[in-house]
Order: sequence, then C-alpha cells, then structure tokens
Amino acid sequence: MKVAIITDTHFGARNDNENFNDYFYQFYEGVFFPYLQQNNITTVLHLGDLMDRRKYVSFKTAKDFRERFILPLKHLKVDFHCLVGNHDIYYKNTNDVNSLKELIGQTSNKFHLYEDATDVNIGGLDILFLPWINPQNYVYSMGMIDETKAKICMGHLEIKGFQMHKGQVSDTGYEKEIFRKFDTVFSGHFHHKSDDGQIYYLGNPYEIYWNDWKDKKGFHIFDTETLELERIVNPYTIHEKIYYDDTQEDYDNHDVKKYAKKYVKVIVVNKKDLYKFDMFMDRLLKADAHEVKIVEDFSDASADNVSDDIVKHAEDTTQLLDKYIDELDIDLNKDRLKSIMRGLYNEAQDLEL
Repeated sequence: MKVAIITDTHFGARNDNENFNDYFYQFYEGVFFPYLQQNNITTVLHLGDLMDRRKYVSFKTAKDFRERFILPLKHLKVDFHCLVGNHDIYYKNTNDVNSLKELIGQTSNKFHLYEDATDVNIGGLDILFLPWINPQNYVYSMGMIDETKAKICMGHLEIKGFQMHKGQVSDTGYEKEIFRKFDTVFSGHFHHKSDDGQIYYLGNPYEIYWNDWKDKKGFHIFDTETLELERIVNPYTIHEKIYYDDTQEDYDNHDVKKYAKKYVKVIVVNKKDLYKFDMFMDRLLKADAHEVKIVEDFSDASADNVSDDIVKHAEDTTQLLDKYIDELDIDLNKDRLKSIMRGLYNEAQDLEL
C-alpha cells in the first residue's frame, strides 16, 4: 500500500501573509491533490506542525484551510492521520490544547489525530506515531519507544546532529541512540531534508523563509510493503535572488517576467552603469513581484585588496554569536543558548519591516 507523507505545512505562516497563503495552495491544488487523485493514494500521514501560529489563527486562514485543504481530503475520501507538532500546541508543556483538535476535531471518521505516542497499523505495517514530546508526555513516550514492537517510527522529533535548515545543524535535542531500535525513523520538525541512513527528516513541502531558497521541497510516497520512499518535488518557489553584475551580463535582455509573485533580492556585485541599473530596477518593479529588496555590496570586491590574514580569521555572524556566548560567565546550557540565538538570527533575517 502506498501512502503520502507530508509534514510542517505551517498554514498561516508569516503572520497569515496572504501571498504565502496563495503560494502554499498553489502546491496543494497544482501538485499534491492531483497526485493523490491520479495515483489513487487514499491515506495521508502528516508528521506535525499542521498550523504555524501557536496562539491563534486568522478567520481567513481558517476558512482557506477548511475549504482548500480539509474539504479536498474529504472529497477524495482520504484517511488522514495527523500528529501534533510543537507549532500546533498552545502550551509548551502539554499537547492537550492544540490546533488539530480545535480546527478539525471529529469532523470525519476518516480523520485521526494523535496527541500522544500511539501504535498504529497502516497498510499492514506496524508504526509507532510519536507526536511532539513535552514534559507531560515524556515518560509515556519513552515507555512506548521501549515497549513497541513496531520497527518503523514516525514523529515530530528534535534530534541532535541534523540540519534544521540548510547549513544550520541542531546541537540540541534527543540523542540518536534513543531511536536505534527502529529500522527506520521518519520525522517532521526540521525543514531541511536530510538523513543518516536510519533517521530521515523529510523536510517541509514549500519555501517559507529566505533560508529555504535553493533548498528543494516537496512530499513523499511511502510503500508499506517494500518500505521504499519516493520524493515528489514541489516545482513552485517564492524566493529569488539576482546577483547583479553588469560586467558579466547585459540586463537589457534579462527576463523579469519570471519574478512575478515572488520575493526578490537583488544583490549588487558590480554596478558600473547607473542608468542601466535604474532601468533594470524599473522593469523589475513593474514585473508584479511581491517584494523587491536591493542588497548593496559595500565591500571591496577585489580579493587582491583583502589580506590573507583577514580571510583566515574572518567569522560570520553566527560564529561571532557562538564565540560571545562561550566567553560568558554563566551557568546556563551554552549549547542551547547558541541554538536559540541562531534561531533568532534566522528569524531576524526574514523579518518583514
């Protein structure tokens, strides 16, 4: 039996931004639901973070979620299994109050919601579902891991050593050894797809932040008989970067139509002809992009003018943050503090001003 696995859909992301809302449904209506229908997929497993905002949801987001996600699932008679993720819960120490129960509830006997660790059988395959682990359910979750006979685990897990986003490795969370009894672990939570041969982070289905740029997104098809996993890539993107260098390209002929409905950053590498740059920007601003930002490079582009010593000892912002925290005279968990600061740094990069 083939089932679809999707995770970290984050409906209502970017403060219920309607541009992102439309972009998300471009994927569902153009890729996800057509694939289910054309390939007779009648079971969907969602590994957590169905919604984005922990405290509330806008009426518009809720309306679109009901009409453009829940109703198509019902129309296709899909068995929908959904785990609680950390973004789905109101309180950090319990899964009891969650968006799944409040927005979906018992609207269909084909919808199955999981707040606690549960053994299930999907297509003849025993699977342990592990929703977000918190102080209230920690002991029960660890007990279920020890007692389950299932060789497959699916959850919304925070495990050390995997990339949260492209290039950003988590140094907090659970140790891999906790899950070694399983043949395979599939997880949501981290948005970058990665694995170590046993634990698979499946990644989210579409871009949400700038750190998703050039990071392939999509969903997966899992065969419960052969245990094969196939990735279905989402062809739609919403972030674009232009490295402007008029010494290398004639921008009079640069196609700006492809930037419609996109968030665009123009990184200026070389701008020798100011008039042509202004003309290009004028065309770009008329191309119906959601947003265009110019990033000027004020550094001297010539490597000859940068000493080897400066290059050797250069540090990026996250390295400087780590170094600063290492030098603090505090009793706090410095690795966890570093992780929090990196997360804040990433959020600040994507802040809409």
